[in-house]
Amino acid sequence: MSTQPTLEVLLDKARSGDRAALVQLLESCGPQVRERITPRITGWVRTALDEDDVMQVTYLEAVLRLDRFQGGGVSGFVAWLTKMAENNLIDAVRALEAAKRPSPRRKVSARQQPDQESYLGLVELLGCTYTTPSRDAAKREAHGFLESALSRLPADYARVIRLYDLQGLPIEEVAEQLGRTQGAVYMLRARAHDRLKDAIGTESQFFSTPA
Repeated sequence: MSTQPTLEVLLDKARSGDRAALVQLLESCGPQVRERITPRITGWVRTALDEDDVMQVTYLEAVLRLDRFQGGGVSGFVAWLTKMAENNLIDAVRALEAAKRPSPRRKVSARQQPDQESYLGLVELLGCTYTTPSRDAAKREAHGFLESALSRLPADYARVIRLYDLQGLPIEEVAEQLGRTQGAVYMLRARAHDRLKDAIGTESQFFSTPA
């Protein structure tokens, strides 16, 4: 007997807010996505991440972004999940490749606690501008807005931003503290930046997106 009707029911329940149904749905559909991702992790990339890294971040994104799923039944859900996994992998590979090259932007020293300049630097890195005329005032306000936004992110998203972007720790140390591969850290950071921009954009009059 086909399990397709059961999966459709799980999908309907998940879209109605049933978290247990979503977990079951991901457990059923995840292996298909994993099989599609596996052939794309080759060569040196496989030394820095694996399928489990990609799927862990993808599952988290599915939980956070299910409201963005446009429909199409279970086959549409699998396609949506696959696209997220592919994007996560692409972001990880790009970050890993960039890490091989010296970056002037990354010439920062690790610090025990982030300073106000690091908060404003993160705002600028996210592609936002600020309307406050004084840079000193902007730094103070950036601290407040970002702390508010970070408090609403999933724990791993907030932590990777604090460790890598705000404290300036090297990727090796961030990976060790999070208990993840470097590739997984870069995926988490990419998605964390997306969610942080969403959080900032929903409440702040301080930031404006450049034209």
